[in-house]
Amino acid sequence: MNEYDSNRILDITKKINYNSTSKIQEANCYILNTCHIREKARDKVYHDIGRVKKEFRGKKKPIVLITGCVAQAEGDILLKREKYIDAVIGPQSYHDINNIILKIENNKDKINFTEFDVVEKFDQLNVIKNSDSKVSSFLTIQEGCDKFCKFCVVPYTRGPEYSRSLSEIMVEANQLVNNGAREIILLGQNVNAYKFEKKGLSDLLYKLNEIKNLKRIRYTTSHPQDFSDDLIETHKNCEKLMPLLHLPVQSGSNKILSSMNRNHSIEDYFEIIKKLKKKNSNIKFSSDFIIAYPGETEEDFEKTMLLMKKIEFINSYSFIFSPRPGTPAADMKMIDLNVAKERLTIFQKLANDIKRDYREQLRNSTVKVLFENKVKNENKFFGRDEYFNSVIVKSDYELIGKIKNVRVNDCNQNTLFGSIISEKKNEGFAA
Repeated sequence: MNEYDSNRILDITKKINYNSTSKIQEANCYILNTCHIREKARDKVYHDIGRVKKEFRGKKKPIVLITGCVAQAEGDILLKREKYIDAVIGPQSYHDINNIILKIENNKDKINFTEFDVVEKFDQLNVIKNSDSKVSSFLTIQEGCDKFCKFCVVPYTRGPEYSRSLSEIMVEANQLVNNGAREIILLGQNVNAYKFEKKGLSDLLYKLNEIKNLKRIRYTTSHPQDFSDDLIETHKNCEKLMPLLHLPVQSGSNKILSSMNRNHSIEDYFEIIKKLKKKNSNIKFSSDFIIAYPGETEEDFEKTMLLMKKIEFINSYSFIFSPRPGTPAADMKMIDLNVAKERLTIFQKLANDIKRDYREQLRNSTVKVLFENKVKNENKFFGRDEYFNSVIVKSDYELIGKIKNVRVNDCNQNTLFGSIISEKKNEGFAA
């Protein structure tokens, strides 16, 4: 979502004649878009500001803006501690960035702009064309969360759940496809909570499925509590919806899930998986895990290990519990760090073994790959298969924006290496 937000910030600032530069020394304005999910995010802000200071030592200082969730959560602290920062702008306020920049140019005081006004934000964004021209493009359809998991800062930095209208999403989706997108990844802090005038995520998926030159659809991130039967049905009937679902579970222990305020049980989670597999036998899963959450015993940890073995997630993201200031879990007693690290090492070894075995099974198989870009200075192209696996092939022909059948010849932990085996006519579209 921060990548989507950053792209939209660039679209907005073009209205006051700002353009992006890859050379920091050329910048008149430096914007650091931040995430607050993990610990030490604020420290990274100060480190990056230090780098900017060094680059501009003896030169005219650029306008320095901190946007995103760290700005929302700790804006006053940032402005007080780091005088080099000109403004902090929350994630629901970046539509006002042009006015803020112009005020700073006119030597106004430092600005803290962290109000929640998501409706006005998208009203203004809707009139600014999305210029993203990537083959695989992000599209935010929902923001915020009402779940209040005890470990999570999102409700405090992104606010309550808000869904954009189906019509404005479709306008932006068509813009992206006209720009060259062949895959759209729908985004939301709680994307399957999408609801606008009795239309849910399943309705949106079917509408997107009708866009002619759109070839693939994905969505992330979902909450098990909002996984409705009509959404499960789309995994059978929505042709362009890819067969990989990212469905965070966080723990395999009902005790820990209850302590987290997740509002679902492991039995609920397994039931969703069962229903999805019944509708689409090819579907596979990825997930998020918090290891060593306060109160986690060895038995609780073993239940998480058992869950990983049972589902065999083909990809997972796991972290030691990171207390976020202002959340209920921040005041809970932490598990000994050495124990936490040991559990994470054990869990990640299991996760990596499962992932490696899965990739090894793909050797000599055929996968459908949507190619996104060319590897720099080489006749190699990068793309992803239907399960979001990274794939690299050699080719003397232009492949960007096309879908090709690829034979998998080799693999490592992160990438499949293959060769094109199909050259059917009209297979895919050039971006």
